[in-house]
Amino acid sequence: MEWKVRAIRGATTVSENTVEAIREAVMELLDELEARNQIDYEEIISATFTTTRDLDAIFPAAIARSRPHWENVALLDVQQMHVEGSLERCIRFLIHLNTSVSQADIDHPYLRQAKNLRPDWSLSQDVPEESPVAQSRR
Repeated sequence: MEWKVRAIRGATTVSENTVEAIREAVMELLDELEARNQIDYEEIISATFTTTRDLDAIFPAAIARSRPHWENVALLDVQQMHVEGSLERCIRFLIHLNTSVSQADIDHPYLRQAKNLRPDWSLSQDVPEESPVAQSRR
């Protein structure tokens, strides 16, 4: 298969605007990203993190940069546009990478309350191991 630039999206929420809560949520989100996808860090082009306006205790990219293999990834933090009534205390990422994996085989982790943002992806992530969908992801 030929190599292409692919995007992986993901999101999570935090319980409060503290360094500890944000660190825990970002680490959990990146752990899920790595567990669900075969990431070769040399293939990552960049990662953009967004936060809702109610999160400002720490930059999510600073947390990512502290992880093994992330120190040379181009990282950026931005504040997400505020829309009245949207999900609060939410952290999202958009990661671009070069890969031979098809777009259909990329797993986009949506955790905690952020599962409600993409229920179509969240449901497919929770399939039983014996199901054909789970087996096709191997």
